[in-house]
Amino acid sequence: MDKGVTVFVVWIAQGFGLGRIPVAPGTFGSLLGVLWFAALIAPGSLWFYILGVALGFGLSVWLCGAAERIVGRDDPPSVVLDEITAMPVCFLPWLIHYLHQHQAMPSLSEFFSGRTWYFTAAVFVLFRAFDIVKPWPVRQSQKLPRGWGVTVDDFLAAAYVAAITIPFLLAK
Repeated sequence: MDKGVTVFVVWIAQGFGLGRIPVAPGTFGSLLGVLWFAALIAPGSLWFYILGVALGFGLSVWLCGAAERIVGRDDPPSVVLDEITAMPVCFLPWLIHYLHQHQAMPSLSEFFSGRTWYFTAAVFVLFRAFDIVKPWPVRQSQKLPRGWGVTVDDFLAAAYVAAITIPFLLAK
């Protein structure tokens, strides 16, 4: 691979440089993941959201795997694209609940207003907790080859968060 291409691949896999922050790079990557989530919601299209999540997953597998090979280390802490692309999965039940109730995609204010910011913050904190603790099968999924292990563990952590939020949404 060309030197410029390798630098570009690693830069993207490192969350456009956020992963190089020496303290809590996964947390900073997850914060960018909240922005990625907002970017997927903003157009107001469920298909755009689904396509963005699917493309994010595929790109994460590919780019994180390439970054592992370039850096020469399995799942380096600086690689945070997996956190970024997994974050929207955490919000899927909330999005589906809103769609079911209102027959329309939610606006950004549904997730970032004065009355809901605490729930968004709780989703973020839960994601970080599951990504760090890695309950079964999150930790085991890291053994998958190449970028699959890097990415799948974060998507599984996001699935845990999504599942935990369902009872709270139903009680709303």
